Amino acid sequence: MAVPDYQSFLLPALSFLSDGLEHSSREVYDAMALVFSLTDEDRKQLLPSGQQATYENRIGWALTYLNKAKLCDKPARGKFIITQRGQEVLQNKPTKIDNKFLLQFSEFQQFKQRTPKTQEDFEKNLESDNAQTPEEILQESYQALKSELKEEILQRLKLGSPAFFERVVVDLLVAMGYGGSRKEAGRAIGRTGDGGIDGIINEDPLGLDSIYIQAKRWENTVGRPVVQAFAGSLEGFRSRKGVMITTSEFSKEAKDYVTRIEKKIILINGTMLADLMIENDVGVDEKERFVVKKIDNDYFEEIL
Repeated sequence: MAVPDYQSFLLPALSFLSDGLEHSSREVYDAMALVFSLTDEDRKQLLPSGQQATYENRIGWALTYLNKAKLCDKPARGKFIITQRGQEVLQNKPTKIDNKFLLQFSEFQQFKQRTPKTQEDFEKNLESDNAQTPEEILQESYQALKSELKEEILQRLKLGSPAFFERVVVDLLVAMGYGGSRKEAGRAIGRTGDGGIDGIINEDPLGLDSIYIQAKRWENTVGRPVVQAFAGSLEGFRSRKGVMITTSEFSKEAKDYVTRIEKKIILINGTMLADLMIENDVGVDEKERFVVKKIDNDYFEEIL
């Protein structure tokens, strides 16, 4: 089954704590995985950042919300225990615990009111059956903005001249550490114009090895014949390394082909190109920076 939203974990997690004993967050994770019959695939599902398992993040926020509503306490780092209020809630046999249910407790109201969002958005999130954790909202918003930026980058590249695209390739490769100086890289890219090679660039600043480049603003999918012809061009230069860059896509046959030949050919499609430009700050400026911080447990070790 799909990993449930964090509100679905509220009641089962509180019920698990009903024995009155201290439980680690890992114990709660494992118990909830059994309750919801989560498969290995479900457990391996990660947040968009790839830094944490989705189910652990959602259970963690469920525990946080139970703690903010004073239904459970945290007696030590990573430890949880049910409170008297939590026991009383379970004695009333609720069929569901969600954000609306927790709003009956003033401590939870104060916690939610500290969240910097409009009242309308706040109410929508409370009413949602698939309410996301704060990390999920932040990361999905980031991914959406990044996806929009990549589309705009590709549109600009396709509208520009061949000379402009050549400059972009030079700037990107230099930003990634190839080609030595920009002046040297600029002379290398676009200088040959024959044999199916658009340029040659140093693999390292010292020029110990060379990489052959073919960069085109193709509109259609690039198939195996084009890639195979490029591989043949490398043979003519007695080279074993090459990079093909396109603003479109490579066919499955083209991708399979480069995995079966001795030469090392890297295929960079439009999406990868835009990703690399963003990652290396080529053609983009930083608009805002958000830093998500967490408690430094070592600093507070004395009181844990």
